[in-house]
Amino acid sequence: MCINDKNRRGFLKTAAAAGVAAAGVQALAAPGTAQARESTSRFGGKVALTNVRVFDGNELTTPRTVVIENGRIGVSAFGARRIDCKGAVLLPGLIDAHLHLQDVSTLQQLARFGVTTGLDMACFPPSVIDALRRRPGLTDIRSAGTPAVAPGSPQSRLPTFPANGVVTGPEQALPFVRARIAEGSDYIKVIIDVPGLSPETVRALTSAAHSAGRLVMAHATTAATIEQALAADVDMVHHVPLDSPLSPAVAARYAAGGTVAVPTLTMMEGFAGLGVPGWDYAAAEGSVAALHRAGARILVGTDANHTPGIPVQPEFGVSLHHELELLVGAGLTALEALRAATSLPARSFGLRDRGVILPGYRADLLLIDGDPLADIRTTRNIQRVWAGGIEYSPAT
Repeated sequence: MCINDKNRRGFLKTAAAAGVAAAGVQALAAPGTAQARESTSRFGGKVALTNVRVFDGNELTTPRTVVIENGRIGVSAFGARRIDCKGAVLLPGLIDAHLHLQDVSTLQQLARFGVTTGLDMACFPPSVIDALRRRPGLTDIRSAGTPAVAPGSPQSRLPTFPANGVVTGPEQALPFVRARIAEGSDYIKVIIDVPGLSPETVRALTSAAHSAGRLVMAHATTAATIEQALAADVDMVHHVPLDSPLSPAVAARYAAGGTVAVPTLTMMEGFAGLGVPGWDYAAAEGSVAALHRAGARILVGTDANHTPGIPVQPEFGVSLHHELELLVGAGLTALEALRAATSLPARSFGLRDRGVILPGYRADLLLIDGDPLADIRTTRNIQRVWAGGIEYSPAT
């Protein structure tokens, strides 16, 4: 999907006025050429990482050996090429639970920063996502494809937005969900904004998606639209409000109903910095603090995008490390922040082969210098990255 120069200025104005409403739709370019550096012959051979401390989801272990074999975590180091990690820390590959893919270069940038799984929250046409799936040595992806939007919304006015993504009422919910599944969408995304989908339509979309075995992601950026998302029983609410912090009662509804929060503080920080009256980053940070106190599940998501016309464009990969820091600033411990970028998104999205370092799991790994449980900023001290067992040069 492309936004040309002619409509860029108008789209920018609309996007700013609507908060992050239009950030859920990504401009696309032709795929580039992957430049992964394989540490073994494709998935053949073995590598043994010796003298490495492992983040096991709760603590850092004493130095041990981790084996990479055929793109997975192996068991035996017999016959492996050995790499002495000299006491460095090994993390599971990081997972960004909210971004907008563009082309192969975005996968490369994610992998270089240790983000080995990217969960796209709007991208079309389907052929673009299809071209980015299952690329050995690159960040592994899932996608919502085309989101459900309301007539008159910023997304619906984009010249290349698919017509069947505009949902006028509850009767269109089932056809919309069926169309997304036919295109290969891994979950369903609904945009709840003003103007936005009616409460009845959101409930119908959620029901149709759940009947088809799909999770529902709700884009909501105000206290009122978040309450609408909760009332519809969506699975995850993406973003937190900039107009007012979530109340303890609303935060408790997340926890009681099992609704997952993806605050995207990096994006909210950027929009709060635009100087729009009534937008305050303190509201977003306070919302995360309230969710944390209530015991709601919080995931790391950045809203990284290269969408023309969007005034805030977090960079792929590096923004996840910033998001970790912002979450810690909002009250999460470093341990909780690391879980929010590894095991929790894997569990929340049903990705059963990643998020922890165990035999048989994908060899998605990030080797860093320093103790991230003592200082979350050390996740930036990248020594080596493996995406599905294939090593990348560290980001600089």
